[in-house]
Amino acid sequence: MENWVLKTSNLTRQFGTKKVVDSIDIHVPKGQIYGLLGRNGAGKSTTLRMIMGMVRPTSGKVYLFGQECKRMAKELYLRVGSLIETPGFYHNLTGNENLNILARLRGVHRSDAVAYALSKVGLDQEPKKVFSEYSLGMKQRLGIAAAILHEPELLILDEPINGLDPIGIQEMRKFLLELCKEKQVTILISSHILSEIELLVDRVGLIHKGKLLDEVALDELRKRNRRYLVFQVSNMKKAALVIEKHFYTTDYEILEQGEIRLFSKIEQAEALNRVLVKNGVDVSRITMNEETLEDYFVKQIGGGVIG
Repeated sequence: MENWVLKTSNLTRQFGTKKVVDSIDIHVPKGQIYGLLGRNGAGKSTTLRMIMGMVRPTSGKVYLFGQECKRMAKELYLRVGSLIETPGFYHNLTGNENLNILARLRGVHRSDAVAYALSKVGLDQEPKKVFSEYSLGMKQRLGIAAAILHEPELLILDEPINGLDPIGIQEMRKFLLELCKEKQVTILISSHILSEIELLVDRVGLIHKGKLLDEVALDELRKRNRRYLVFQVSNMKKAALVIEKHFYTTDYEILEQGEIRLFSKIEQAEALNRVLVKNGVDVSRITMNEETLEDYFVKQIGGGVIG
């Protein structure tokens, strides 16, 4: 059996007649970063709240470290850190003072735990600033610092890069990778920011309208994804007809702004260019690309914008 740090079995949450989360089975391997991906409202936060015992499932089970949560909840949750909702901090106290209170309440014994957590999220440079003066990004980082105070084995984060600027996002990515690879902390992170998640996770689960559509290792997903040519053309419809007539393929997509994505005949890029131009289609750009996590996402949920 796989070494799952976290597993759910038919986890379901129903409000009235609506199933917000519908019988999902998540498998988070030890020592990896797992990305739970979905649009806003897909059921990500409700799933994480059920995992953490903040919302009672309508049905289904949650297993942490191989044990069912219902039986050993107190002992198991001591090994987990989380940031799911905006944490409640004292507005008139500094980050250091807030975390020291939490450390005492939780019985954290490591003397430098607060200093370590603050430095890891980049909040050690402004020790006198009180919480009410924090930006949204700083508040988010303090929440993550609180989540790692007790050095958890599993860290669960709901949209942790919301509110961070590009530099803050880069620093958070570096911190989470270091936490996982060097400290062997398993991380479950929910997000709808695909470009960032693609740089971070080892495994993804795709949730849409409460259902888990797919769960796959990122390396395996990359093996599945196809390479393709993108042509920027003056006339998309005419270009499509030329491709079908002269190269006997319909394996293409017509995109916006004069682009055609061609999945076959990619080794014939130069010939395609010559034939298109010969037939009165101007080609301003040809690039070789590979399907991204966003392409996979859109393909799975049937189109539309993620977010």
